[in-house]
Amino acid sequence: MKCQRLFFLTSIAALVSPLVQMRAALSSENRVAEIQSALRAAKLDGWLFYDFRGSDPLALRILKLDQHAVGSRRWFYYIPPTGECTKIVHRIEPAKLDTLPGTRLEYSSWKELHARLRDTVAAGKEKPRIAMQYSPMGDVPYMSRVDAGTIELIRSLGAEVTTSAELVQQFEAVWSPEQLQTHIEASDKMRRIFLDAFGEIARRIHAEEPTTEYDIEQFILRRWQEEGMGGENADAIVSVNANTANPHYTPKRETALPIRRGDFVLLDLASKLRQPGAVFTDQTWTGFVGERVPDEYARVFNIVREARDAAVEFVRAAVRVGKSIRGADVDDVSRGVITRAGYGEYFTHRTGHSIGEEVHGNGVNIDNFETRDSRRITAGVCFSIEPGIYLPGKFGVRSEIDVYVGNDDIEVTGQPIQTEIVPILKL
Repeated sequence: MKCQRLFFLTSIAALVSPLVQMRAALSSENRVAEIQSALRAAKLDGWLFYDFRGSDPLALRILKLDQHAVGSRRWFYYIPPTGECTKIVHRIEPAKLDTLPGTRLEYSSWKELHARLRDTVAAGKEKPRIAMQYSPMGDVPYMSRVDAGTIELIRSLGAEVTTSAELVQQFEAVWSPEQLQTHIEASDKMRRIFLDAFGEIARRIHAEEPTTEYDIEQFILRRWQEEGMGGENADAIVSVNANTANPHYTPKRETALPIRRGDFVLLDLASKLRQPGAVFTDQTWTGFVGERVPDEYARVFNIVREARDAAVEFVRAAVRVGKSIRGADVDDVSRGVITRAGYGEYFTHRTGHSIGEEVHGNGVNIDNFETRDSRRITAGVCFSIEPGIYLPGKFGVRSEIDVYVGNDDIEVTGQPIQTEIVPILKL
């Protein structure tokens, strides 16, 4: 009986495996057709993907490959704007790109590899413009996946290598309608959890129950679990007083500060629904453990809020009239507000980051400070707007919201957003 069952299961597996491969091949063919359309629109002569031992996870995701495509030898996949694609693989790993359409060329020696590449990228056109995952001057580190030596090799074959940053954004950072819905649901839940966490602080204070940053972090993690949220890279920052001046502070059980009356509290929460394809929500709120917020905190918060809202309105106005703007432009607007208020040196990070299936996605960042992000803000992407002022040894204020870009307008999710510091003991 066991042998018969084993034979039955083996037979089913033999049937399922080709079906899975067939679906993967169809998915890859559709993706290649989409990429070719994008290449024609961008007036590029091709997109050359390259991987060595998992060096480019973007290539795997964009081409809809799984981890089996990662091997011990280099492979290249070339997509022209029209016609047949080319896959270049080592002879000891010939099946690495089998789910992708196109002609397979094999190599063994480096000389043969160079010849295969020359025949592929330099055929039919003098100095073709080829997109690859690299960033000129390292301006966008998220795109810096191809090593300098490989870029030099492709250039030596007669090609002009240009960054694939805009293409990557189109195929990696643009959300589907279903993903947008997961974000909206998670954002609405997250806003309630912020208020729940402040309410828990108030309850503990009124009950004279000792509590710490770590205790409230654990409360938030439990609420995520109850709401079907969490996942890899989910993060809860709970900080008070001087710790709020550290943007990436993480409370530890052993060293977490107590939370008491008169304390300033910052909560920075990033999480998503626990379901396939879900995207993150990332928000920051601040509160004061008292009935009335002191003027010093309120004054700094108001500057940060103005910087946040100026950036949002700049994006909104541009999207509504179809004006092309870049992530760096938005950072300049937000940073300018804080600089004019006299706190420029205390705004020590970019204004915002791309949001996707990872909390820090691969689309446009709102940044002309840490990096020069010249990628355009396009429909279907989402990013945070989170200016901050951090006064060492005293306190720090950050206000973070998420902005989704539609075809002719934007949506700020997690409404209503914070407009003043929460007086926690009035809840």
